[in-house]
Amino acid sequence: MTEGLLLLLPPSETKRDGGNAAFTGELVESPEAGGLSWSETFAATRELVVSELHSLSHDRETARKVLKISEKQAEIELNRNRTLRSAPRMPALLRYTGVLYDALDAPTLTASQLSWAAHHVAVHSALFGLVGGGEGIPAYRLSAASRLGGVAAARRWAPAASQALSAHRGLVVDLRSKAYSALGPVEAAQQHVSIDVVSRSADGAVRSLNHFNKRGKGLFTRGLITRASSQPDRAAALQDAEELADFCREAGWELEPTGPGAARLIVPEGL
Repeated sequence: MTEGLLLLLPPSETKRDGGNAAFTGELVESPEAGGLSWSETFAATRELVVSELHSLSHDRETARKVLKISEKQAEIELNRNRTLRSAPRMPALLRYTGVLYDALDAPTLTASQLSWAAHHVAVHSALFGLVGGGEGIPAYRLSAASRLGGVAAARRWAPAASQALSAHRGLVVDLRSKAYSALGPVEAAQQHVSIDVVSRSADGAVRSLNHFNKRGKGLFTRGLITRASSQPDRAAALQDAEELADFCREAGWELEPTGPGAARLIVPEGL
């Protein structure tokens, strides 16, 4: 991934079908060859998790329990997992659907905005680890809560993911959920800002959001992509939560630093 501002998103359990070229051979090819970035960091873990998920998905009843899939979902979801290596790929930002990604609405971004996002947005997948927003992935079913071979996902991914994020040269804006943050914890640092989304009601009271925090994150991500792609040099130079808050404020977003490596995004009630 490119140095500079990096927006880090959680994935979604829901995904679009379809895509273009299929994977050939291993899933750890270089990005230039159609593979995924951070290949040296995640190669072994990606291959292990893909192999375990593929094997599990041939045992219908066990897979349903481990992956928490209903009988109605089983045929579609398990077939996705059984065909990972031959399935068509689609850029991660287009593959995922759901509340956050519907609000982000990547298919309607301009070509220049998508180009910026492809190099400055990453998704933290339970199957592939960190994936660039423009990198092709197949549809699959695996969440951070799933235990393959009885092993928690955090145990598989956390050491390498934490190292990769800590080594990134630029400000990381972390919009992951708690479950996915556990797959790559980052200690409070100047160049890492974890975002919490809250709402402000008409009476001025600030309240935490549950389901709708995903919509706030999606809209905020779209807003950041739009602004950063139009001012790439300034976006690349952002160093901390204070500078990020100023950058966002100019675009109409209320971002409030709350401590080292943390900030809260305050959105209007009913956004």
